[in-house]
Amino acid sequence: MASLKELRNRIASVKATQKITKAMQMVAAAKLRRAQTAAEAARPYAERMEAVLANLAKALEGPQDVGTPLMVGTGKDDVHLLVVCTSERGLCGGFNSSIVRMARAQVLALTGQGKQVKILCVGKKGYDQLRRQFEPQIIDTIEFRGIKQLTFDHADQVGQKVRAMFEAGEFDVATLFYSEFKSVISQIPSAQQLIPASIPEGSDRGVDLDGAIYEYEPEESEILADLLPLNITTQIFKALLENAASEQGARMSAMDSATRNAGDMIGKLTLNYNRTRQAQITKELIEIISGAEAL
Repeated sequence: MASLKELRNRIASVKATQKITKAMQMVAAAKLRRAQTAAEAARPYAERMEAVLANLAKALEGPQDVGTPLMVGTGKDDVHLLVVCTSERGLCGGFNSSIVRMARAQVLALTGQGKQVKILCVGKKGYDQLRRQFEPQIIDTIEFRGIKQLTFDHADQVGQKVRAMFEAGEFDVATLFYSEFKSVISQIPSAQQLIPASIPEGSDRGVDLDGAIYEYEPEESEILADLLPLNITTQIFKALLENAASEQGARMSAMDSATRNAGDMIGKLTLNYNRTRQAQITKELIEIISGAEAL
């Protein structure tokens, strides 16, 4: 049985931890408001970019007429690049693990099909988890540690890296992994194909634009050649903003659970401390009474 001093020390330690988790929860809640606003503001632009690309692609006679490889790819799918976006810090529940789990399943599936897989990690936590099993496949890691607010330039660093690798013929298909923010308690791991460009098929989204008819100047193929590189960076930027909001939401939920668990533990330790203290007092009284009766 633990002594009273040990129980007091444990109660004090858990109370100190509870203060830390409560503070982290409040900080995450404050950061979540900004991150959620930024993520929601980026969605319409990214969706409209896909709509414009869909219109331009439909305006052409067929994918074979599109004059940029970013739209049609290399014609092969032998080498896959997985861009895995995670956070730089932990203590955010299963946020990073869910993204890594989805990427790991994709790596194993592609490897089982005989494909070659390369991994580009954006964020330290993803690298830390993936290197345990796939370190030879990890080609590079891009970290944004210490950056308070992600900007389009940060996403462009990743986009330039992906485009440079594609132009050098280092992969055929690129897929982006991130977590889509839904709410504080719901973040959905998602995968989006970047190269070749993913154009929605079988739907009118982005095709008629409310019945409007557009004429493009210069030609559609020339506009696509400029828009497709921009689209890659735009989708990466959207993914980073979604990740930022998801991370803070997951951290807020995790710290709330940790604070509640610390409170439960303090209650149990306090009860144990009171019982131990009462037992010790009773024992001392019995010894005093026994000694008095012996005299």
